[in-house]
Amino acid sequence: MCGSEVDEELQQTIQKLRADGFFVVEGAPFGARTTYRVGGLAAAGLELSTVEELQHLRDLLVGSEVKIPLFILGRGSNVLVADHGFCGLLITLGAGFSWLKQEGRNVEIGGASPLPVMARRIATLGLGGFTWAVGVPGSMGGAVRMNAGGHGHVLAETLREALLVDLETDAPSAWEPVGALELGYRSSSIRESQVVIAARLELAPGDPSVLAGELSDIVAWRRAHQPGGQNAGSVFMNPSTSPAAQLIEESGLKGYRYRTAMVSAKHANFIQADPQGSADDVFHLMHVVGETVKLRTGVELRSEVRLVGFS
Repeated sequence: MCGSEVDEELQQTIQKLRADGFFVVEGAPFGARTTYRVGGLAAAGLELSTVEELQHLRDLLVGSEVKIPLFILGRGSNVLVADHGFCGLLITLGAGFSWLKQEGRNVEIGGASPLPVMARRIATLGLGGFTWAVGVPGSMGGAVRMNAGGHGHVLAETLREALLVDLETDAPSAWEPVGALELGYRSSSIRESQVVIAARLELAPGDPSVLAGELSDIVAWRRAHQPGGQNAGSVFMNPSTSPAAQLIEESGLKGYRYRTAMVSAKHANFIQADPQGSADDVFHLMHVVGETVKLRTGVELRSEVRLVGFS
């Protein structure tokens, strides 16, 4: 799958992990676990249930002379995996990392917690400032990594700390203040090898009934203005000049199709994948859109989607 040298190193790592009690799956679903639902397999996959398991994995990986590619996957709402897959170890966090704790205006949320569920739960607690997350189908960990946002808000407004563990160093897990994360527009300084275990947010008091209305309005707006189906939300970051969707539409690409991928006719900054479609088709269409917009408007679009396995 990955070449003889990589395969040998992977097999060494798999055997070591299994010897230490980890359940490792070879040929693990990867693309199918993203919201695009297209793309290939990971060479190996591992789901972790507890912080102790994660720390033990870190110790094994750091102590090994063999270094293999790692990818930490949340809910896959911002990822596109190449059809030939990922030549490395796919790591996911299980249900043991999905939880919510409240202390007054402060909440602590597990890294695997789904944002829409947390948005609704937080609203019932009478805390505002997080209703925007009801329309973001990602995890808390992914939201921290990408400084997720919507409807005029971003996570950086309420995030105070994030608990990280690095799978490539022997440093213990530590709470990092928001200032150390360098949160920007859909970006942070969190490295590919770092896992977001949990996040602490400081929210504002709110009326649960008013917040419930905000949630309903956001859900209704998204249904009216954004497509469903197989996509990863906005494909390109919005330039400072104009929204990406406007530039794509002005370039005549709204509804444009390349094989099994199509620029949405409902929102031009969404690229839809057909059922049983090809991730490589989606990637090619992203390239076509970027090149066409640059040619016709002079604006260079930057991908908001994490691309895995593409050259």
